[in-house]
Amino acid sequence: MTERSEGIKKHGPVVTPSDEGGFTTEQARHRAAADRLRVPGMGTEAVAPLLADLVRLARPRRVLEIGMGYTTAFLAAALKETEERAREEAVALAAKTRSHLAAGSPLDEAWLTAEPPLAAPASYLEPYRPEFVAVDDLSNAGSSAGRVGEVLADLGLADRVTIVDATLRECRDRLPPGFAPIDLAWVDAWDCLYFVDHFLDLINPDGGLVVLHYLMTYPEGEAILRYLAGLQRARPGELEILNLLEPHKLAQNSVTVVRRTGGRQPVHTGAGGRVRYDGELRATAVAQAERLAEE
Repeated sequence: MTERSEGIKKHGPVVTPSDEGGFTTEQARHRAAADRLRVPGMGTEAVAPLLADLVRLARPRRVLEIGMGYTTAFLAAALKETEERAREEAVALAAKTRSHLAAGSPLDEAWLTAEPPLAAPASYLEPYRPEFVAVDDLSNAGSSAGRVGEVLADLGLADRVTIVDATLRECRDRLPPGFAPIDLAWVDAWDCLYFVDHFLDLINPDGGLVVLHYLMTYPEGEAILRYLAGLQRARPGELEILNLLEPHKLAQNSVTVVRRTGGRQPVHTGAGGRVRYDGELRATAVAQAERLAEE
């Protein structure tokens, strides 16, 4: 059964069929604008929507892109969409918590599955207002980086991106103040090893993600993968690594995802995946509802 036959509405600008079998107006406008940044040899046609979905999945608060282009528009749009959705969810979460408390009911499965279902109150204590920094020195004549600003402006997303005119090796000291820890970094540059050596400490240890483009199927990239594997062995419990190959492509055909795991990982459930409603969860839900009531 397809999503189209079910009439499922998808958020965001990624290429999603509408109920009429085409694209929504917003999706079509985004695709047309983003296509002005598409350079076939760069190989990010599938990666750009993947990065947008990572934003929706992980909800990073600080996003760094090294190497602007086609992916920039997808990241910016996904961050805007996710901020709007998180704001709506925060209001709905506070409302359902207040409803349960007013009725004298404990937090329970009915509370858990009401809209927004499964929401963790701790994630909504502070408003979700992501920052996005994109780095490029515009030196690559074959890149679309020089057109990114114009496309972002056309899409109403220019204020969503802070552009740093610098190389990877120059940019660390030019990042905005307070831009740490970084929750998602997308590195589309040849100097991935430099990023690993000089930026990994800026990545959030509580699940921060680094996505590196094209390290598989060529000697220099494979050497970096071996370096990452050695780093993982040297720092047990601190890194997870996943390589994804586009097997139908000859080059520009992979992404490597590094996830930092050295920090405190949240635990919301007990044995069997059962949610513990009392104690910390209840206190956090009450605090989230009270905070929103004050705004």
